[in-house]
Amino acid sequence: MGRELEKSGYGELLVDGLLRKKRTPSLGGMGAKARARVLSGAITVAQPAAIKGRDILLVDDVLTSGATSTACVKALKRAGANTVVIACFARVLDEAIARTR
Repeated sequence: MGRELEKSGYGELLVDGLLRKKRTPSLGGMGAKARARVLSGAITVAQPAAIKGRDILLVDDVLTSGATSTACVKALKRAGANTVVIACFARVLDEAIARTR
């Protein structure tokens, strides 16, 4: 999706702009606070200079609880991004998450 947007003139693609700097367990079955705690400090920006002052479109495959996306947005904002918008291919409904607990 990102490559096609770049080809169409909608911005510049930055592959691997975010890094997971610490291992995290599977977030399945955790509540929102536990997910946030596990992800705290886990995501960092690889090239802060490429982010500072930019409007970012973060492309994700599947948005489940939003915990990882939230951690990514926080890292991007700390690196100086003006705005961050998330585009995802699929969204897991809260009802589906609740059924797995």
